[in-house]
Amino acid sequence: MSERFRAARSATLDRSERSLSSPSNPFSVSADEGYERWAPTYDLPLNPLLSLEERYVTPLLPSMMGKAVLDVACGTGRWLEKLVALGAKLGVGIDLSAAMLRIAATKIPIAGRLVRANCVQLPFGAARFDFAICSLALSHVRDLRAISRELAMTLKPGADLFISDLHPEADAQGWRTGFRDGTTAVRIKTTPHSVAEILESFRPAGFDCCDLLAARLGEPEEPIFVHALKEHLFQSAREVPAVLICRFRRNRLHWNAEHVDGPI
Repeated sequence: MSERFRAARSATLDRSERSLSSPSNPFSVSADEGYERWAPTYDLPLNPLLSLEERYVTPLLPSMMGKAVLDVACGTGRWLEKLVALGAKLGVGIDLSAAMLRIAATKIPIAGRLVRANCVQLPFGAARFDFAICSLALSHVRDLRAISRELAMTLKPGADLFISDLHPEADAQGWRTGFRDGTTAVRIKTTPHSVAEILESFRPAGFDCCDLLAARLGEPEEPIFVHALKEHLFQSAREVPAVLICRFRRNRLHWNAEHVDGPI
């Protein structure tokens, strides 16, 4: 087994829970530095949180056929690639990490669909997208009202918005966003948000919450723990709400058609 794969295998569980990796002195870095270092191994398999999130979100997705979709904080393009494969007419991914976007750009279905941009300053005109997703990234955004306003502007009335992140209860129990860079445990600094804070930030911008899910690890994720030789931690990990999933819909009553003719 290569050293690179060993590092990636540890990273998947470091992202899940403090007790799964138990680094004695984890090294904390900014999101910029963290994803620069993590990007080369981010897409390697065996991440229980990504598996869990996909398992819950995929059945809830509306039809993508002919739609314009936006992947906010797209990283290496995991969701953008899936949405394009599901029939999206136009797919765009944005992220601030140049390193993550470089990896995304190697994927043929989404190459040329990527923009380096800040999610609180979206470079699009109004009412351009039918669907948006922000996956496991909200804790990298300090100002939730700013991102909610930007998404409210760029989404069409009636558009669906999916947001997922590490569940606040998991964060309270010490779960952190992190990975292993060789033998070094690295944690990425985040700004956790409560469920109430998220809802109170998106509602005034014109988003109705249609679904609010607390996803827990289950049997489909158990083989990941087994493969990582951490099977003994699975039962305790599955008792904690691991991923928060919010499905919002852009409220037509709050729609303002200002700037509707702006560029995408």
